[in-house]
Amino acid sequence: MKTPVQATLNLALIGNCTISALIDTQARLVWCCMPRFDADPTFHALLDSRDGVGIDGTFTINLHNQVRSEQQYDAGTAVFRTRLYDVDGQGVEVTDFAPRFSDHGRTFRPSQFVRRVRPLGAAPRIRVFLRPRYDWGAKVPETTSGSNHLRFVMPSGVLRLTTNAPLSYITQETLFTLREPISFLLGPDETLEGGLETTARRFEEQTCRYWRQWTRGLAVPLEWQDEVIRAAITLKLCQFEDTGAIVAAMTTSIPEAPATQRTWDYRYCWLRDAFFVVRALNSLAEVGTMEDYLRWLHNIAQDARGGHVQPLYGIGLEKELPEYVVAHLSGYRGMGPVRVGNQAYKHHQYDVYGNIILGASQSFHDRRLFRRSDLADFVMFESVGERAWALYDQPDAGMWELRTRARIHTSSALMCWAACDRLAKVARTLNAAERAVLWQQRADTIKERIHAEAWSGRRNAFVESFGGEHLDASVLLMAEVGFIDARDERFLKTFAQLERYLCDGPFMRRYEEADDFGKPETAFNVCSFWRVDALARIGRAADARDIFDVMLSHCNPVGLLSEDIAQGTGELWGNFPQTYSMVGIINGAVRLSRPWDDVI
Repeated sequence: MKTPVQATLNLALIGNCTISALIDTQARLVWCCMPRFDADPTFHALLDSRDGVGIDGTFTINLHNQVRSEQQYDAGTAVFRTRLYDVDGQGVEVTDFAPRFSDHGRTFRPSQFVRRVRPLGAAPRIRVFLRPRYDWGAKVPETTSGSNHLRFVMPSGVLRLTTNAPLSYITQETLFTLREPISFLLGPDETLEGGLETTARRFEEQTCRYWRQWTRGLAVPLEWQDEVIRAAITLKLCQFEDTGAIVAAMTTSIPEAPATQRTWDYRYCWLRDAFFVVRALNSLAEVGTMEDYLRWLHNIAQDARGGHVQPLYGIGLEKELPEYVVAHLSGYRGMGPVRVGNQAYKHHQYDVYGNIILGASQSFHDRRLFRRSDLADFVMFESVGERAWALYDQPDAGMWELRTRARIHTSSALMCWAACDRLAKVARTLNAAERAVLWQQRADTIKERIHAEAWSGRRNAFVESFGGEHLDASVLLMAEVGFIDARDERFLKTFAQLERYLCDGPFMRRYEEADDFGKPETAFNVCSFWRVDALARIGRAADARDIFDVMLSHCNPVGLLSEDIAQGTGELWGNFPQTYSMVGIINGAVRLSRPWDDVI
């Protein structure tokens, strides 16, 4: 085994909307939580990498005398291949995926991974390191073996590895010659119904077929099709389909910038992020994700009963997500702390009420849905709107989740306006004329307040809070949600100020004011994409395309983005893959692409 190499975010995501895993350039599975996205990690090496990524807490296929690797997804799928080559030009191909396909009228998506390894050349030599852990890497599970399987006793249940590789070589981590393909199925403690190779091959073929049929149904733009398809698959994989919740990212504690302690757990469902995911996929005519998310959203709204709604919940609707530090893990490149849970569940963030209504509003208008929302749903969502109306001008933590101060944030008032505006539109669709008038009056009142109190004559811009003086990229959402025309003089002046003070070349930071940890150092990727959208709306399409192309060039080698980019180095930072960032890829392509009429 080579000396451990530095951790990076050159990672690939595999999954099936039940579980997911991240695979690095050396075919090491370095991060995986089972049996859910937010569980204790089974493989945790990414977050214990002060001295590089070792083999503890990984599932590694190690090629002896390896000198290079190649990686790619099968086009239009979530099936991933790594080819490793040694000094003699021999190698192995590792195929990774989580099964997902239709079976007996239902979607088969077990808590299981498949790894298939085949030789490239006459006699490559490999070692297999399978070192699952629990209690955040602190404990080694008890292991037992059968004739063709290993069993790992974990607190969450028994994991079974079924394989046709020699078990002695696996348990003793022996170097051996690979002459024929081998397969590994890691998942529930269940006996296979058929032969291992037959099952693994069938799972791969049917999973590929499922994803290709899914992507075939996307209404992709003419340009940047590969990037859009990869972003769409990634967003779909971030939905925990059992409940419909959509996580913000698959990881916790990847720092937003080097050595800053800006490490947070993003493995939960933020109503804000989920709305933007649903909206992006809807723009590609993929409404299944929205339908699943609406199940989850209905539960949130019904449980609130017109009262407080948290900005985030656990993917199983858990309300309490207490935040604590795992002291024994060094963190990503040793840059801890490693946090579990997220204190933001205690926050009051009033944009959440707008995000709920925005996330649900299409369901009242879209005739493709199996179940369109109706008058009873409208009444339920009106209770959410009442909270938006009552709280739009009250101090909160804001969308950036500031922990030590509260203000009347412009972005929160904006989304409360959106809640009232969309309820008025829904009421008109439902022929509820009196309710339409009421919600429109409320939307108009909030709009007047925003124009009066969020505009700074000194800064010549909309600012981050009522009566404030600092610039904030979130005001760009004014155009995106229809609050103001992008060619309005005030928006144009605001945009000019944001470009001047928040942008470093093509990259945009969130805000200029210092927060709990000082001034932000890295660019926030979704803000750069908001800038692209604004540029296109105001008529600067060439500039928008230039910045969009730069953002795409900073995706990792397999097309994924994290939350942040270091402007000086172009390196990715922050939790990964970040749904907000992947949404930006879809939105930018849809906004900027030439029409299909140009070629057909």
